[in-house]
Amino acid sequence: MRFRRLLASAAIGALLTTPGIGTAHAAAPEAPRPSVGTAGCGQAPGLASGSHTISSGGQNRGYLLRVPANYDSSHPYRLFVGLHWRGGTAADVDSGGTDGYNWSYYGLRRLADSAGNTTIFVAPQGNGNGWANPGGQDVTFVDDLLRQLETALCVDTSQVFAGGFSYGGAMSYALACARPAVFRAVAVYSGANLSGCSGGTQAVAYIGMHGIGDTVLPIASGRSLRDQFVRNNGCTPQNPPEPASGSRTHVVTAYSGCRAGYPVVWAAFDGGHDPGPRDGCACSGWQTWTSGEVWKFLTQFDSPTPPSGTPVQVGVNYTLVAEHSGKLLDISGVSTAAGAALQQWTATGGQNQQFDFLDSGAGYYRVRARHSGLVLQVAGSAAGAVVSQQPDSGAPAQQWRVTDQGGGVVSLVNRLSGLAMDVWEASAADGARVSQWTSTGAANQRFRVQRA
Repeated sequence: MRFRRLLASAAIGALLTTPGIGTAHAAAPEAPRPSVGTAGCGQAPGLASGSHTISSGGQNRGYLLRVPANYDSSHPYRLFVGLHWRGGTAADVDSGGTDGYNWSYYGLRRLADSAGNTTIFVAPQGNGNGWANPGGQDVTFVDDLLRQLETALCVDTSQVFAGGFSYGGAMSYALACARPAVFRAVAVYSGANLSGCSGGTQAVAYIGMHGIGDTVLPIASGRSLRDQFVRNNGCTPQNPPEPASGSRTHVVTAYSGCRAGYPVVWAAFDGGHDPGPRDGCACSGWQTWTSGEVWKFLTQFDSPTPPSGTPVQVGVNYTLVAEHSGKLLDISGVSTAAGAALQQWTATGGQNQQFDFLDSGAGYYRVRARHSGLVLQVAGSAAGAVVSQQPDSGAPAQQWRVTDQGGGVVSLVNRLSGLAMDVWEASAADGARVSQWTSTGAANQRFRVQRA
């Protein structure tokens, strides 16, 4: 892939394509399925990485497969279906094009490998390098493909995802509509309703990204796809903020009120028809923020039990609930500014009450506020020093030892000072400041870790 060819081919597809299947009534949403391994678990792998073909609907259809290094058939793997754009190919998605490995599967393969080779990746090839889906034939192709993969490999059926750009985003949307009991979540990069929506009434976790200046598939088309799953997932309707033209920034909004387990996230950026926008410039590339946002979104559906007994997982969003008050750690005023204070507050569902953990090594983590991207830092080594959000420098004042206290509860001790994060004077009030204090093990120094 690379972006000039990608954008030109996507523009052609947008002009030539019409939806392929109509809308039908479907049953009410089902609860998320438990993790279940497939027939391929415990068996010698029946497929290897590389190019494969399958008969589907009287046609020979092709796909490219990436099986993780050190594949273990006793372990069910996450599965990601990466869908190409109009004029693109499965090989473009799989190889990453001129950006190579760093952009393979929209940058997700690199992140999965760094997390321990956790994911099987597959890139199907669309007819005519597109996803017109006439009569639902491309949905059927994906059905047949998944059936073959699940027979040959150990797949976690609760962890099946799809994502793609432009026409590939349209096909991801079509799969969410038609196969809500199969796909746990979809990621739609600059999509529109080009491949149809058969069904489309059940809940599926959804992340959409779109440029405000997209002249190929205008942002209104992406908003329409998003709003369908806002309704299906029971989220509170809103008009989420979007960046100003010329700002060269992006804004990520997590909808509130969504049915448990079915979040909707919308990311608008100041740019055009592009899966890899970068802040601060009119440019594209694998250094984009989209890969990280999609990876965080998909990995939130992992098993809630962290590996190797560690109390938190990297790349997962959490809320931190003060055990003494039942209130959440919160960045004051939803501020994105450096220096905004950490406090406790009643749960609002806001991203300023969500944090992820960045591994600093030796058992220490940096704690990052989701809404701002800044990390929690203590103001010196004295008892009573306040905790605020600051740009990530990796300094000891930004590193916290996360200790499992049992029952999903942790304590956080600062590397610089050796003092514990503490709600001031064990206050139960909204707005009570969070600082550091000598570790006592008291409830105001203990925080329940819950997936956001």
